[in-house]
Amino acid sequence: MDSKNRTDKIKLYKGIKTMIFAALTLFMGPIILSMALSQPENSLYIPLLIVGILICAFAVFLIFKGLKLIMDSMFKK
Repeated sequence: MDSKNRTDKIKLYKGIKTMIFAALTLFMGPIILSMALSQPENSLYIPLLIVGILICAFAVFLIFKGLKLIMDSMFKK
């Protein structure tokens, strides 16, 4: 088998690590959002809401970045 057709393992490991971190943020973001939304009279309502939304958006970004890294490792450009 030719070395051009092999998967780039370093890029694949980076993609898998990114996906693991994305999975962690996928759980952490909604937990923080539910904590903020369950007590709107709390003084930390707005900061928790902002942090939860940012973590959820970062999770979506990490999913796309991880999938792109995994695909680039398998199918070279």
